[in-house]
Amino acid sequence: MQTTSYGGWPNCVRLTNGLIELIATTDVGPRIIRFGFVDGENEFVEFANDMGKTGGDTWRSFGGHRLWHAPEIMPRTYAPDNNPITAEDLPTGGVKLLQPAEETTGIRKEIEIRLDPTFAHAEITHRLTNAGPWAVELAPWAISVMAPGGVGILPLPPWQAHGESFLPATQLVLWSYTDLTDARIVAGQRHLLLRQDVNQAAPQKIGLAAPAGWIGYARDGRLFVKRVVYQAGAHYPDLGCSIECFTNAEMLEIETLGPLVTLQPGATVTHVEQWSLFAGVATPRSDTDVVRDVLPLV
Repeated sequence: MQTTSYGGWPNCVRLTNGLIELIATTDVGPRIIRFGFVDGENEFVEFANDMGKTGGDTWRSFGGHRLWHAPEIMPRTYAPDNNPITAEDLPTGGVKLLQPAEETTGIRKEIEIRLDPTFAHAEITHRLTNAGPWAVELAPWAISVMAPGGVGILPLPPWQAHGESFLPATQLVLWSYTDLTDARIVAGQRHLLLRQDVNQAAPQKIGLAAPAGWIGYARDGRLFVKRVVYQAGAHYPDLGCSIECFTNAEMLEIETLGPLVTLQPGATVTHVEQWSLFAGVATPRSDTDVVRDVLPLV
């Protein structure tokens, strides 16, 4: 781990195991602004107009990976993270990023980063703590904003023939602007694909309950996978979503959510993602491609 400058911010933290590297900002955040192979491309998008900026009351996307709390409500969700945070070394290796409590919500955000010593793998632990005087209903919401030109991959429940099962298997959730005729959406028997297209400005979003516990993004021969533990029977936000995927002309987000909780004053909720990065993986165009090239890695 080392301190470095990146993207116009002088006080960033870089972690590497020789295979992959993560760079987190401390001038703003908590935010992981870069994730990728050493000397390789950033898998996350960087918004040039936001890079290096600090301060102010306007929420900035910046790019990278961030922690929010669901459900999405204006202005609560868009509390700006434009001010300095602290970074603490962890005794077992890695770093903890700590944000002061948000002035408008009373919620304090933390992100812990640990790298596997030998694989292109990271464990990202997200925490929300209620530093306010009353209970708040929320869910942890981890959002990775991916660079353009790839495909989001969402797993559907295992397929069963009619007669093998008579009960519903999951919820597929649509937003008011979701357009199922959009060519960016590819529906397969076992997976949904959402393609990022720099020539398509219209926002598009889909979500679902995913007992398989993962979501992925493939781009330029690389595959990024986030794995989480799905809690069967828990009450998830957004009509039951544990994963969501959003795109516009600039980027694509792959998102995981924890169950809704009533967070009492002083209490903390934790949400853990396991990140893996693979090389030499063709961008899937169909369900068959995912089954052949992606599932063996997941």
